[in-house]
Amino acid sequence: MENIGQYQQIAASYATELGTKVIAVILFWIVGRWLIGLAGRMLHQVLEKQKVDPTLMRYIGNFVAVTLNIVLVVAILGYCGIQTTTFAALVAGIGIAIGAAWGGLLSNLAAGIFLVVLHPFKVGDFVTAAGVTGTVREIGLFATAIDTPDNIMTLVGNAKIFGDTIQNFTVNDFRRVELKCQLAGCADHVAAMQLLREKLAGVPNVLAAPDVQVEILEFNLIGPVLAVRPFCHNDHYWQVYFDGNRTIREALAAGGFPAPMPAQVVMVQNPAA
Repeated sequence: MENIGQYQQIAASYATELGTKVIAVILFWIVGRWLIGLAGRMLHQVLEKQKVDPTLMRYIGNFVAVTLNIVLVVAILGYCGIQTTTFAALVAGIGIAIGAAWGGLLSNLAAGIFLVVLHPFKVGDFVTAAGVTGTVREIGLFATAIDTPDNIMTLVGNAKIFGDTIQNFTVNDFRRVELKCQLAGCADHVAAMQLLREKLAGVPNVLAAPDVQVEILEFNLIGPVLAVRPFCHNDHYWQVYFDGNRTIREALAAGGFPAPMPAQVVMVQNPAA
């Protein structure tokens, strides 16, 4: 009976110690998570006051949250008497294995960080990146979401974007609209060019400076081809593009210019009598 009492006392002691540790671990976890959330909110407020880019804020917030959670887990394991050095070596080994298996994802992650730091474009910019043209919806950790002009959301890997040519149409104050106009070979090209300069300048949202450019671009079998180039803000590009084409058609028709028609010269030779 005396041995049974000793065993019961030892079991109660171990149970009390285990229960205390479990309760302490739960409290550490709850308090630690609360402190991590508090630190994240404080960091967000500081970065927001400094007017840091929202995408960069998410990067920093996610990195800090993951780091603090790892520190919390290691601290709890250390309190429980688990060798954290072994755990750290295990985490490092897993990291190396994941890095070897997911090299492409990590390259996209690194490229995403460079995109945020170097800032070639931001959310809302109209760009051409890795051959995709559209409005940037989101710059993610691994891919960038672009809404194309036909309203299709396209995901492009950050590594592909960063390794290719990037065109940002939003950065500059204005851009040039490329239009063409085919004239008949017998048309007065000087009068047509002057007429188009005047009419295109009156199209809504066409800038007064730089002036509308109308020059001979090339020649073909029909006649001269004019390059018609008004300037406008990027937001009005397609409106000026379509209104410009309509203005070219209506102005030349109203001005009495002949319609360009393909023509062929046929020479007939009579055989010698």
